[in-house]
Amino acid sequence: MTGFKTFMKSGHPPTLLAAFLYFDFCFAVWVLNGALGPFISEQFHLTQGQIGLMVSVPTLAGALMRFPLGVLSQYIGRKSAAIVEMSAIILALVYGCFFVKTYHDVLAMGVLLGIAGASFGIALSLGSGWFPAKYKGLAMGIAGAGNSGTALAALFAPRLAVRFGWQHVYGAAAIAMLLPLTVMIAFAKEPEDAERQSFAEHIQCLWERDGWVFNMIYVVTFGGFIGLATYLPSFYFVQFHVSKVEAGSLAVLATVTGSATRIVGGWLADSIGGVRALTIAFVMAIAGLAGLVAAPMSLLATTLLLMVCFAALGAGNGATFQLVPLRWPLTTAVAGGMIGEVGALGGSIVPNLLGQSKQHTGSYAAGFVIFACLACAVLALMRAEARGWAGSWVGADGKALTPKVEGEIVV
Repeated sequence: MTGFKTFMKSGHPPTLLAAFLYFDFCFAVWVLNGALGPFISEQFHLTQGQIGLMVSVPTLAGALMRFPLGVLSQYIGRKSAAIVEMSAIILALVYGCFFVKTYHDVLAMGVLLGIAGASFGIALSLGSGWFPAKYKGLAMGIAGAGNSGTALAALFAPRLAVRFGWQHVYGAAAIAMLLPLTVMIAFAKEPEDAERQSFAEHIQCLWERDGWVFNMIYVVTFGGFIGLATYLPSFYFVQFHVSKVEAGSLAVLATVTGSATRIVGGWLADSIGGVRALTIAFVMAIAGLAGLVAAPMSLLATTLLLMVCFAALGAGNGATFQLVPLRWPLTTAVAGGMIGEVGALGGSIVPNLLGQSKQHTGSYAAGFVIFACLACAVLALMRAEARGWAGSWVGADGKALTPKVEGEIVV
């Protein structure tokens, strides 16, 4: 408890709260089509491949919007960028409530929902900006726990859809977005950790080898998290023939687990180092995926194994962003936007992998196997590259360097 109080006093808690709510509600909006998947697929008689495409479009669109928003935030401020983004989201949701009528409209709406997916880099940079290097992992873990928005969407969207119709869920979400917008305007304070640089300096991380290593790490951790989270309601609905509301509730068990362990991952990375924490997370995720392929597809076993996978992926997300601000301390928002952008592309791949696997083989096993193989390859890449990181911009196992002057980071 004393340690947590010290952590809170070292930064600006109201800004951290605003960043969490901003990310949480944006995340819920981002995955709305996934949560509504069983309703939409039933109304339009979609194939498994079409379902995979439908739930992946918002993820892909959000990935492509992240980096530009990260760059914009460096010029107008992270708080201002968040306010602009949330205002655009509300307008998009109002449009969806009144004008989405066909499957192609749903795909187009998925592009608009991608606006919400662009929030990632801004939320984490804003939330952690007031905290010193030794607490960056925990601060980013708390802000990043806003990916619990997947649970909010899976829990409430199906229930609202049953009562009011799935199109009107967009309208309910527009009203809900007023809460984080108000908190952001009233309580958030722009961190003082930004430094004016040229556009070329901002995008320097795009050409660095380390940037692409982190991209691949995040393809597995975050891409796996968001990809599985958006597909789970449809997965449960098809695989186990549960009701649409039950499918959403089952998805919540996994997504809440992954959201909670994001904080644990950030804290663990601060304690034992980001590289070591990521190694543990990858091994757990690979084991969980292997279990999904090898174990009988019972509802209980599948749910427990998915919870293991999400716990590992969530912790991996937190551990990754303990390292990012240490590697790019002056351009964290831009670096985070780039890594989040490429990582989210992994989220657009996973639903399509699972959908095509089910449609063409009658089983989801091939999709899980391919994703597990990718995780193994990225783990090997990270361990090889991490040998050159120690002593350069991080300490052993990915711990923050301890400089002679408190708060200074040697890069």
